[in-house]
Amino acid sequence: MSKLAEDLSALKDDMIAFIEGHGMHRFPGYVDPEHVQTVMWKAAGNAESWKDFVELAKTANAPFLTMDSWIFEREDFDELIQRLGTTDFTNDEDLEDARWLRTYVGKVGFVQLGFAHNGVTMLFEASTEWYQRYQRLQELAEDFGGIPIDGADET
Repeated sequence: MSKLAEDLSALKDDMIAFIEGHGMHRFPGYVDPEHVQTVMWKAAGNAESWKDFVELAKTANAPFLTMDSWIFEREDFDELIQRLGTTDFTNDEDLEDARWLRTYVGKVGFVQLGFAHNGVTMLFEASTEWYQRYQRLQELAEDFGGIPIDGADET
């Protein structure tokens, strides 16, 4: 996964304009690499390699590109803090790390492009460092905080 700026809003807007400029369509949807046979694009340190990815999709006659992005909402932040605060296995450093994420509320932390070719989904993903931290803390909260306080099943 390529790591870029602290807010991928401009990248997302550039992607939309570039895709539409190539006369291609976007399908709003997330491709889960754990459920679909995928090949991940290697950016090799080139922040503009997503353009090559889009051009490859066009060359492959992909009828559309899937596109997804994730904005860090206040509710996501509040839920993370609450979940980490209710588990016995969270240390002060993890909670402080989670509180530090407040700076990024309202920002885009993840963008994914994809297209299908010969039964395989080709994916390009870009994320911020703080999004990676958020994901790590989410996994921590899920691993150690999976028992709901009221006993109800959270699904």
